Amino acid sequence: MPSASAARAAARAAARAAARAIDGHTALLGVLGDPVRHSLSPAMHNAALRELGLNWVYLALPAPPEQLATVVRGLEAMGCRGLSVTIPHKQSVAALAAELSPLARRVGAVNTLVPREGGGWFGTNTDVEGFLAPLQAAGRPWQGQRAVVLGCGGSARAVVAGLAELELGSIQVAGRRAGSREAFVADCRAWAPQLEGLSWSDDGTAASPDLREALASADLVVNTTPVGMASASDPAAAGRSPLTGAELNALPAGAWVYDLIYTPRPTALLQAATARGCQAIDGLEMLVQQGAAALRLWSGSDQIPVEAMRAALLSQLTGQQAP
Repeated sequence: MPSASAARAAARAAARAAARAIDGHTALLGVLGDPVRHSLSPAMHNAALRELGLNWVYLALPAPPEQLATVVRGLEAMGCRGLSVTIPHKQSVAALAAELSPLARRVGAVNTLVPREGGGWFGTNTDVEGFLAPLQAAGRPWQGQRAVVLGCGGSARAVVAGLAELELGSIQVAGRRAGSREAFVADCRAWAPQLEGLSWSDDGTAASPDLREALASADLVVNTTPVGMASASDPAAAGRSPLTGAELNALPAGAWVYDLIYTPRPTALLQAATARGCQAIDGLEMLVQQGAAALRLWSGSDQIPVEAMRAALLSQLTGQQAP
């Protein structure tokens, strides 16, 4: 007679096998973005769904900005179990949610939608939790340290929220457009009083004196821009860095450089930072941890197979970067 543990393992295996077959009862999850076909989230989430034995499927769902409201309403009507939200919709989708978490309301950006029992979507932000995970795992005290954040979009809001939670002493945000940068600082300063704006050269080639000075004394630099992200339509993009050579040379050895990009691994920015003796973190673990947090909300389970999610991502990336 099989042991209880063997019986449970067999039941889980049977559930996983059943979950692999898409049928009339399969429920839908997905990620909304424009573009979104390149997203690795389907590989990560579908691996987790198989492990959990859920008859759900997670798809990349293109949503042009002018059709976002229609898509979100249509997916609610279809009984969609949950949605991830990526560029460029993290801020605009907040207005389409019936309810926002305090964190999403404060940050002004939503990356996760959860269906409400009474109808409509509950919008929250799991990017903050995902962003913090590798910094907390680093085992060093961040309180009172100095950070420079490159970019001032929706992802930067989550990054600043995370850095404020870690109680950094100084957070400086560099943005190329003065109006956007000033609006960002004004929006976020109520909950991140240590936040300041930094001017950044508009042409992306000349070094910015203010930014170079800030980098020279930074303990942590976070890139939230898409500069350096591998692209099938622009292969040369993977060789670009958001920082000029002079700005890179300002980085002190021992500083931490965190690039939210994870394709390629490592990015040009992280290669240059490592060559200067900096500690490098890419965005892969942030993607895993924000996805795991979202799946907890959608499924109601705390037993999320994070290892399977990470392995699926690494396998996908290895396949993409193979010659």
